[in-house]
Amino acid sequence: MSYIEGYCRTQRLLLPDLLDDYVTEENPVRFIDAYVESLDLERLGFARAQAALTGRPAYDPRDLLKLYIYGYLNRIRSSRRLERETHRNVELIWLLRKLRPDFKTIADFRKNNTKALQALFREFVLLCKQLDLFGAELLAIDGSKFKAVNNKHKNFTQAKLEKALEDIDEKVAKYLRDLDASDREESSVHPLTSEELQQKIERLKERQQRYHGFVQEITASGETQLSLTDPDSRSMPKSPKVDVGYNVQIAVDSKHKLIVEQDVTNAVTDDDQLSPMAMRAKETLGVERIRVVADMGYYHGHEIKACDEVGIEAYVPKPSTSANTKLGLFGKERFSYDPQKDCYQCPAGEELTFRFETTELGRHIRYYATAACKRCPLKDQCTRNKDGRRITRWVDEHILERMEERLKAAPEIMQERKQLVEHPFGTIKHANDQGYFLMKRLKNVRAEFSLSCLAYNLTRVINILGIPRLLVALG
Repeated sequence: MSYIEGYCRTQRLLLPDLLDDYVTEENPVRFIDAYVESLDLERLGFARAQAALTGRPAYDPRDLLKLYIYGYLNRIRSSRRLERETHRNVELIWLLRKLRPDFKTIADFRKNNTKALQALFREFVLLCKQLDLFGAELLAIDGSKFKAVNNKHKNFTQAKLEKALEDIDEKVAKYLRDLDASDREESSVHPLTSEELQQKIERLKERQQRYHGFVQEITASGETQLSLTDPDSRSMPKSPKVDVGYNVQIAVDSKHKLIVEQDVTNAVTDDDQLSPMAMRAKETLGVERIRVVADMGYYHGHEIKACDEVGIEAYVPKPSTSANTKLGLFGKERFSYDPQKDCYQCPAGEELTFRFETTELGRHIRYYATAACKRCPLKDQCTRNKDGRRITRWVDEHILERMEERLKAAPEIMQERKQLVEHPFGTIKHANDQGYFLMKRLKNVRAEFSLSCLAYNLTRVINILGIPRLLVALG
């Protein structure tokens, strides 16, 4: 019995196959094609959305946009790889109708349409909203560090520069001592000649001068870091897997794990990101009230208060930062507050009453104390201050206390947070291999991440509805 044989490559076919026959009705490229054709690219802000009347014809931005959406959907982000795929990938040959733009044209399209690509993500979110794919009841917010195009050795902080300058001073002093010894003794005694030592000293002094310039640049800019390759990237000390990168934020709806809102910042921590992300997501969903859950990295009084004022019910666990607890003493959680009397009750049963109010780091703080500390038998377990224990209270701390009560009543919400928001990050960074940026500067990486989130949402929606239903929805 013979094997199944293919066509002879040199045989002419009387009725050749249509290109359309190679793309099934369920293929995602059919939706990409129909969706991009339905967009108003001029309204979204894409360059050359209208063809010029004179000059050499340009590529239609719709075709380049289709190419990028397909690429991010299939783990192909490099402009050179995308160019290669247009020559051999049947799906892309169908999608672009055999157009083959060069890599420079492809790269320039992404670079010149950063704002428009961010608008495109929001446009697809609105389509998901029309298709009733958002529950608009619970949002999970989280951040993750994505690697930038900047080596850790080309990122400097004030402390890092000071340490490097100290090391240079020590090395220069050592080489100068070796140089003096070399002049007094025979050169064969030392491994380096006087000329070689002098060259090393000159190179160190050049580096020293360059580092002094970096110090002046950091001081003049008011920033805490200086990155040479990508000036907007920052060192992320709490992320061992990412030395220098960006802090990526997403807000995920609980119904289908779709990303409602996303942003890229160079903030090292998440503590100022809760209210901006939650407010934008709430506005996009168009609801009056919504619940938002985040991890303890987002615990910040002003942020939680800002959410509370606009109808956002926050669920953020309080981190343990008490110095007394770490020392084995009574933490603040052992003191109960009585709002009627405006006082705290300590573990010994004494009342700490209000003493004075002050402003610390922009926060109005009230201080509570009692004279009973000096004779209290539990003092050694409570404080090391000879004058007794003092409790501080933020004037809006009742907002944080209400949130703690909500968390106690619904502890399962923190487990739900993991299932919601860590799934998109895992998919984007590992399954899609997009945990690092190819472009430099904040405005460009925001466009990159918008495409990554669009590809994630598009994959989810295709799995939920299927291509035929999506095509019908486009009308």
